[in-house]
Amino acid sequence: MTSSPALSLLDLAPRNAQDPPGQAFSDAVRLAQAAEASGLDAVYYAEHHNMATIASSATSVLMGHVADHTSSIKVGAAGVMLPNHAPLVIAEQYGTLEAMHPGRIRLGLGRAPGTDPNTLRALRRSPNDAEHFPQDVTELLGYLAGESSIPGVSAYPGNASHVPVTILGSSLFGAHLAAQLGLSYAFASHFAPAALRDAAHVYLDEFRPSEYLDAPHLAIGVGVGVAETQDEAEERFRLVGRDRVRQMLSRGNHTFTEEELDLVMDHPTGRQILQMLDFSIVGTAASVPAQLAALAEEYGAHELITVTHAPDAAGRVDSVQRLGKAWSQWQDQEQN
Repeated sequence: MTSSPALSLLDLAPRNAQDPPGQAFSDAVRLAQAAEASGLDAVYYAEHHNMATIASSATSVLMGHVADHTSSIKVGAAGVMLPNHAPLVIAEQYGTLEAMHPGRIRLGLGRAPGTDPNTLRALRRSPNDAEHFPQDVTELLGYLAGESSIPGVSAYPGNASHVPVTILGSSLFGAHLAAQLGLSYAFASHFAPAALRDAAHVYLDEFRPSEYLDAPHLAIGVGVGVAETQDEAEERFRLVGRDRVRQMLSRGNHTFTEEELDLVMDHPTGRQILQMLDFSIVGTAASVPAQLAALAEEYGAHELITVTHAPDAAGRVDSVQRLGKAWSQWQDQEQN
């Protein structure tokens, strides 16, 4: 690559069951403010449903709250699970955000429902809705460009707002679609890296310049943990792994004891969940930036969307602050 990749942040607005609901949003604001002060390019939020430990389900509402409490950092969805929504509604929501915060709003679109089958029914959606994803994306792009494909129907606000759109994915499907439409593409390698190399090649090789982009823009997700020492960074990563296994295997009111969790983590199911964290860089401010840059170079990425590996809100803020400062210093050294 000829230039340094942009560095962004994905925040799932994690919530502890013992905390009041608003705590996750206060934590999200503090993390976004730390990312902004540390020079990161954007902060993203992801749509999930029926997950007690993730508070970003009403993604556009959270984005508006964070944008209100920051001033310059881009605020985006990574993403909106489009099969759960009518394209017109998304155009209206994100057109509203763009009108409130001009030039700062980003819209990432995913094809998965972001939830389980029972919750999908509660959303009044069908698994077959995902089959219409390309058509829904095209319809949404029309609203945002002021060129509605449905006669007499426009998105107000949203009409001709030109909110930048990115296709999200963890397979080759999204890579093909983003390339054909001339849109940005973000690969979810922070939890599903298996197809990253093939997807990157597909997107970069097949990209067609469009009214949206003259050249491809590839973003990849990567887990990152930065601490004062390598041992501290690795301990945080270990705790994050335990929390991930606990969250994904807990059902109903059952809460794992630490002894039960030890057994689960040694089970193939637990190890499979931990493998989702394999695409991660954990270390000190002195070691992480060069590793991130090498990763971007290897895959041809223009943006690195980092997922912070720390077990609590204070640790996430600390990691982001250390990362932002170290990344800025590394860039200055590379330019000199």
